[in-house]
Amino acid sequence: MKEQKTVLLGVTGSIAAYKIAGLARMLKKAGYRVHVLMTKNAANFIHPITFETLTGEKCLIDTFDRNFEFSVEHVALAKQADLVLVAPASANVIGKIANGIADDMLTTTVMACPCRKLIAPAMNTNMFHNPIVQDNLKKLEGYGYGIIPPDTGMLANGDIGDGRMPEPEVLFDWCLQELAYEKDMAGVRVLVTAGPTQEALDPVRYLTNHSSGKMGYAIAQVAARRGAQVTLVSGPVALAPLRFVETVPVTSAQDMFEAVSARAAQQDIVIKAAAVADYRPASVASEKIKKKDGDMAIPLERTVDILAWLGEHRAPGQILCGFSMETENMIENSRRKLEKKKIDLIAANNVKVEGAGFGTETNVVTLMTKDDAEQLPLLSKEDVADRLLTKLMSLRA
Repeated sequence: MKEQKTVLLGVTGSIAAYKIAGLARMLKKAGYRVHVLMTKNAANFIHPITFETLTGEKCLIDTFDRNFEFSVEHVALAKQADLVLVAPASANVIGKIANGIADDMLTTTVMACPCRKLIAPAMNTNMFHNPIVQDNLKKLEGYGYGIIPPDTGMLANGDIGDGRMPEPEVLFDWCLQELAYEKDMAGVRVLVTAGPTQEALDPVRYLTNHSSGKMGYAIAQVAARRGAQVTLVSGPVALAPLRFVETVPVTSAQDMFEAVSARAAQQDIVIKAAAVADYRPASVASEKIKKKDGDMAIPLERTVDILAWLGEHRAPGQILCGFSMETENMIENSRRKLEKKKIDLIAANNVKVEGAGFGTETNVVTLMTKDDAEQLPLLSKEDVADRLLTKLMSLRA
């Protein structure tokens, strides 16, 4: 994030208002400037001082409060805002905004904001499904507002259903999707593979590797936040699903190959970040597993080479990227792989380097094309993903 951006949080009268304190803290910690606007009813659920302490900014409620930093506060804030999020959004405030009513500080400011606006409904499930509320939400969507779907679960009155406001982490993710990166990849279709594959030996055991999938997931997430249409083909991982990304779960190398080959032709960029298991039991392995001197001998065969297939079946104008995990002769081995697989870029890393490889939150890679090699310093996997995507976009130019 190169410059500080401003988020306006509009808090309405709902028991879910307490969750926004956590969201305000997350946004502030991430480097955003946060202003909170509250309705008078919201102040009955959470005190404005809570938000003022967390954000370092005056929490605004009264349109006619003369203790203003600016002469016309709602207009000045509207000009500053890069994103507005109304959460929790009550049925009352949704109806006001949808029908152009601006009778308090929150609705007046929202009306004056030219930036992107998000609405997170929070109410009883019967209220949420009331046709009037649904019509108002559709009307807001038609005006360009983003509607964050409510969660399903136990509501404040004990009912079970949808209408519950999502947790702060979910709202934070929606904010990052809007603000974290410029949308320079809008309209670009990207396919990413991530994680390990599992090759079954029998109903209990399988062959795999130590891949956590973190690098591939970081690439998919950053690409989505930069505006790309992203498909993630993921092996078995212990990572939370990504929002704003179409995820295709697979298990074996053959599963991954079938998922990739069925979708590759429609993609502008394909990035194979998955660490596919190199071997699987031979097709008749289950009949040939033998014990010999206490050891188990299992005939193996190589799994399908997805990257080589992509190189041989490249769509016109398509950019292909792979990863190379090396323990020695990283540059030489990776360059041979680049040429042999007929791809455009390879991200090579030496797994012996501290901070690189499987399971870490960081990585150390060298971005190699046929013409150059750029060694990146130790970076978070998100930053590596950003640099990698920037390089791939430059190859499309």
